[in-house]
Amino acid sequence: MISIKKSLIGLLLFCGACFSQEKEQINTVLEQWHKAAAEAKFDAYFGHMDKDAIYIGTDPTENWTISEFKGYAKPHFDKGKAWSFSTLERNIFLSETKETAWFDELLDTWMGICRGSGVLTKTNKGWKIKHYVLSIAVPNDNVNQLAELKKVFDTQLIRTLKTKK
Repeated sequence: MISIKKSLIGLLLFCGACFSQEKEQINTVLEQWHKAAAEAKFDAYFGHMDKDAIYIGTDPTENWTISEFKGYAKPHFDKGKAWSFSTLERNIFLSETKETAWFDELLDTWMGICRGSGVLTKTNKGWKIKHYVLSIAVPNDNVNQLAELKKVFDTQLIRTLKTKK
């Protein structure tokens, strides 16, 4: 009975270590991804994204495939300065199979605090970003001011999107 308990404890510790190791690998990928943007390393930046990744930016029209996002980003990277986001906080979650992960993060950016969230998948080349969403974090007390600021743009975009239905 004691050896079964020891075996179970050992197995739990081993699984916990594997879980922690996966999270650390994911954290490293995300840190390297943000660093590659800050250093304007185009190939390194997009090398962390899956071949069919989606990037959703802060503008409501920015819902890009990886090739569309590369087209947007290339001129910024070519200037030697893309964008610099540093992590303030990050939460990482893993599926039971440890083949899919999702995360949320708070970032220090030129726009102030932003929230990033996304999904990664484990590939034969390591963890790859499959889907990423960047949003500007707005304190609840400022929502009314922000809504007024973007009212004209939103009204026009809503009209356009409703006519596409």
